[in-house]
Amino acid sequence: MSGFEPSRRNVLAAGAGGALAAALTARPAAAASARRPNILWLISEDNNPYIGAYGDRVARTPTLDRLARDGVRYENAFSAAPVCAPSRFALVTGLPAETSGPAENMRAVGRLPSFARAVPEYLRAAGYYCTNNAKSDYNSPIDPARVWDASSTTAHWRNRPADAPFYSVFTYMTTHESQIFTAGPGRTRPEDVRVPAYVPDVPAIREDRARYYDLMEKMDGQLAARLAELEADGLAEDTIVFYFGDNGGILPRSKRYCYDSGLRTPLIVRYPRKWAHLAPARPGSVITAPITVSLDLPPTVLGLAGLRAPSHMTGTSLAARHRPAYAFGMRNRMDERYDIVRTVRDERFRYIRNYSPHRPYGQHQAYAWQQKGYQVWEQAHLDGTLTPVQERFWREKPAEELYDLRADPDEVRNLAADPRHRSHLNRLRRALDQHLLDVNDNGFIPEGSALEGYDASRAPGAYPLRRVLDVAGTAIRRDPRDVARLTRALADDNEVIRYWAASGLLMQKGKAAAPAADALTRILTNDPSPQVRIVAAETLARLGDRTEQAVSYLASTLDDHPDAQVRLQALNALTYLGDAARPALPAIDRAARSTAEYLHNAGKYLSLVLAGAYTPATPIFGA
Repeated sequence: MSGFEPSRRNVLAAGAGGALAAALTARPAAAASARRPNILWLISEDNNPYIGAYGDRVARTPTLDRLARDGVRYENAFSAAPVCAPSRFALVTGLPAETSGPAENMRAVGRLPSFARAVPEYLRAAGYYCTNNAKSDYNSPIDPARVWDASSTTAHWRNRPADAPFYSVFTYMTTHESQIFTAGPGRTRPEDVRVPAYVPDVPAIREDRARYYDLMEKMDGQLAARLAELEADGLAEDTIVFYFGDNGGILPRSKRYCYDSGLRTPLIVRYPRKWAHLAPARPGSVITAPITVSLDLPPTVLGLAGLRAPSHMTGTSLAARHRPAYAFGMRNRMDERYDIVRTVRDERFRYIRNYSPHRPYGQHQAYAWQQKGYQVWEQAHLDGTLTPVQERFWREKPAEELYDLRADPDEVRNLAADPRHRSHLNRLRRALDQHLLDVNDNGFIPEGSALEGYDASRAPGAYPLRRVLDVAGTAIRRDPRDVARLTRALADDNEVIRYWAASGLLMQKGKAAAPAADALTRILTNDPSPQVRIVAAETLARLGDRTEQAVSYLASTLDDHPDAQVRLQALNALTYLGDAARPALPAIDRAARSTAEYLHNAGKYLSLVLAGAYTPATPIFGA
């Protein structure tokens, strides 16, 4: 994020970092540019492949269609997260956001390892002129002004030194979700668009989808203008052009959700004739192997520049002869709402594991709810007019989901319990389990814990992830027979184990966790971790056991804790207590007046709900 100043160790470090710093002040001669291609990234915000080249018959995207004919198109490309900031963390560092907590959360400051460098730093050291126009949103202490030659709305390859190769990034906000909030009628007819099965087929949703096609057409025209600049400058034959989206679409149940609608993005790469030997396939080819765009592009561009990608980058270059079989994705906190989801996709199937099955998919998020599609969908839920498939969004989640994308592109038929697909389920389970360990996934650490971060989470004994995953896996089964085991785990020395033990008891249905009430009370009273105490408090209040004490603790934490994210966790716990949260209403109202965006949004929502004044169309964001 552009407002944070990096510590010195994140910019200059011993060894490789020192060599990099020296290279930045002594670039290769400009004549060397003839041996290296220019690299141009054109990034659109928040869109699935609503593009003619991808088979969409409603799309009007002649520029992208031509780019696909002249380049290589990737059929199964996915972002690392279904929202911008964690995905852009990966795009600029080559590290999954969940390696460096709390970067896996939306709008957080990831704690990077000392050796991490931004992609443009490597390229600048190799003599490239690097520009960013202009979005950063890196979820980290990386300072754009320090790592780019230019990062602004005027940054352009045209400002480079004579004959220097360039790496230029342009991001187009034209298709960002905010553009649909107030969009009026356009060229696309609502009756021509396809409405997926999981949302109601009502005018507001059709109108939003129609307007989005208009935004895609406008963005396509902007790309045409940028490519014309490249031609006018005589650089087209020297430049490899990448077009891709930063994450999936913005329409309901897409952005922020771990389905194809939230993670699948377009990716097209054009290699001019001069650099065709670097291409993985001939012009007009389609590659179907899964690609994790945010992680695979950093080693790709370093390789194109003649550099060896550092070993900590987890992605695979697009030029690699052998592609991984899987693309992984995740979500944690999205704005003011907590949810933990991990997913893996191969060419045909998507497997999803929900680590917060006790929360509904459709948790209210003030920013997203500015879109009329969410408003009318929730109103239809409240009116009881949805089909069972459409109603699912407003209910609790299963622990596991499995979808066959060839037969079910809307991902509405969960095959996780189908014995005919057991082999696919088990294969993808194993792949996801190994991935979580390989990246040392920080997303299971409660936000605000001192254990978050690349280095802290890897300190010996600090974060026993195998044990954590075992307890978390037990938790999401929601089996009453596990209550005794989870209760014993409340006494563990490790904060994260206790957190997941308490979470598992919270996930139990009905009064199944009642035998743990005394142990939960001890946690509420004595545990050194406020995050663990918050979960214990919600569990006790939902059991109707020591409710007054539990709600009092949540209210005081909401009012007084110095960490805004811990306060937000207490507010989320109160949100799911219904009328039992009323004694905390003064603290909730104070949160609604907070200048902290997420506390304000969540506080105002809950205050309206408790007052009986909430409707899906009620303005909350910024109000």
